[in-house]
Order: sequence, then structure tokens, then C-alpha cells
Amino acid sequence: MRFYTKSHHYFCGIDLHARCLYVCILDAAGETCLHKKISASPQALMKLISPYLDDLVIGVECMFSWYWVADFCEDNDIPFILGHALYMRAIHGGKAKNDKIDSLKIALLMRGGMFPLAYVYPRELRGTRDLMRRRIHMMRKRAELLGHVHNTTSQYNLPPISKNLRYAFNREGVAESFTDPSVQKSIAFDLALIDFYDQQLSKIEWHIKQKATAFDQHALLLLRSIPGIGLILSLTILCEIYAIDRFPTVQDFASYARLVKCKHESAGKSYGSGGSKIGNAYLKWAFSEAAVLFLRGNPQAQAWLEKKANQHNKAKALTILAHKLGRAVYFMLQRKVTFNQEQFLTG
Repeated sequence: MRFYTKSHHYFCGIDLHARCLYVCILDAAGETCLHKKISASPQALMKLISPYLDDLVIGVECMFSWYWVADFCEDNDIPFILGHALYMRAIHGGKAKNDKIDSLKIALLMRGGMFPLAYVYPRELRGTRDLMRRRIHMMRKRAELLGHVHNTTSQYNLPPISKNLRYAFNREGVAESFTDPSVQKSIAFDLALIDFYDQQLSKIEWHIKQKATAFDQHALLLLRSIPGIGLILSLTILCEIYAIDRFPTVQDFASYARLVKCKHESAGKSYGSGGSKIGNAYLKWAFSEAAVLFLRGNPQAQAWLEKKANQHNKAKALTILAHKLGRAVYFMLQRKVTFNQEQFLTG
């Protein structure tokens, strides 16, 4: 956890919402200079804070509408800091809660050097990152439809579908294999939606590939040197990382990617683990996906996994592999070296 500890004449805490802002400005002595609710617009915010611009820092909690405030501060050369939502809730949680109290607490955290920092992602690539995340969401929806088709086959005790429904030409005649007209309609509906998702996802992926030039091309080549990781998955990982230098240690990176569990201890006693939702869920998914793809057509990796599965179990072994891949990616990007499978599987 990193905190903002710089000194300023004025600290502006904003409780951010889609249509309104509650703004609180404290001076260096802790006196309240301003505490007011305004509309969520750059013009209203600039009018309110203009008397305090000589040395002002603005801080908001990380929620979905922080982009425009960050861009507003960048355009006007105002220092901007983004607060980690889960850490902030743990620090300033109280009995009473409303917008006025929240904005004051944000300003107090900033002034007291207890404002937990989140990463302000560069504005020029936010749209591409969000599109990548949207693609993941749509791919999951498509997978649910494919799963429903297979489950319905089992439900009616029909022979398993031997063909891979991932490909459109293998879907012909699947709905007709059911005798009930209503079930046929249900399956045909699923298949039509899958066809639609395929068309839209191919357009999204084409657009993403055009945007790939905005990222570090050498880093992309390094990621693609890992067996099983293609262009889209390497772009997903690089989009979420952006700059590996923002992680001082490999432990910080593994924690951010949700590849490790945080142990809770007190007085020599263990109380399990926590913080499972602190970190980047998309990186967690990407490395879990990379672990499965790494094993495909890779006898050496499969033998390594079998050995680990005998020591633990298959699920734990896959988790270990995902963590190991995450650590490898960190050092590859730090040292600018390609993937070495022999060293990876023996290390």
C-alpha cells in the first residue's frame, strides 16, 4: 500500500458521482476553506476551485467516473491523485456516511499522508484497455452459450457433441438433433447469438490489433515468446500492466495480479488469508488463461504439471503455474529477455 505524502497549501477531496460532486478543500492547517455540492462538470469545478489554484492537489476515490476529473487536472496542470477504493474504505470507515462526510474524509486523508494511491492509467490508452476488458466480458457470454448447448445435450441424454462448436461450420444440424420443437428453438437461439458474438468479436479484435502499435512492440514480442500466448492475450496482459517499472518488486506485481494469497497472522496465530478482491481481476484471468494455453501441446509442461499435481492437486498445480508465469513475465519485461522454457521448468 502506497500513500500520498506530499505537502500543499490546499487539499481538495471530491466525493465523485456521475451527475454531482461534493467538494471539500482544506488548507495546510486543517481549516475548511470550502465544502459544497456542485454539478459534475469541468466548468463548475474550475469556478469553485479557482481561488485556490496556487498550490492545490485534487484527490478522488477510484470509481467509474474518475476519467474526466483526471483529464481536467492534466489539462489545467493541477496535481491529481486517485484513491484505492478498498483501502480507503478500510481506513476511513465510520458510523455515519454521506457525501459531505466522505469528501471531508478524503481531504483529511490527503492532508494527513494517509491517502492510499491507485494507479492513474494514461488517458491515451484507457479506451483500448476498456475495450479489451469489454471483449473479455463478451467472450464469457459466448462461452456461457456454448456451455448451455452442451449441457442441454446431456440433459436430454443425447450423445456428446464430438465437433468443436467454436467453429461455425460445426454448428450446422446441432439444433435439429433434438426432437422437441421448443428445445430446437432454444438451441437455435443460442447458436444464432454465438454467430452474432463471433461477428462482433472479430471486429473488436481487428480494431485492437490496429491499436497494438501504441504499445511497446518489444514487450509484445517478449510476451509472445511464451508458448500458448498469442497477440490478443499478450495485448491483454500488456494493457493491464502498461509499465512494469511501476512495480518495485516481483512480489508487488504478483500481489497486484492476484496470483498470491495474503496471509493474516496475529500473535503467532494464522487466521487464514484475505484481500482476495484487492488487485487486478483481468490480470488474474489472463495468467490463468495463459497457464492452460501453456500446457496445450507442450509435453514438458504437462509432465511438470503432473509432478506438481501429485504433490498437491490439479487445481493447486494450475494456480502454481499461473503464479510462476506471472513472475516470469515480470522478470522478462524488467530484463528484456525472451522466455526460456528449460530454465522456467527447472527453476
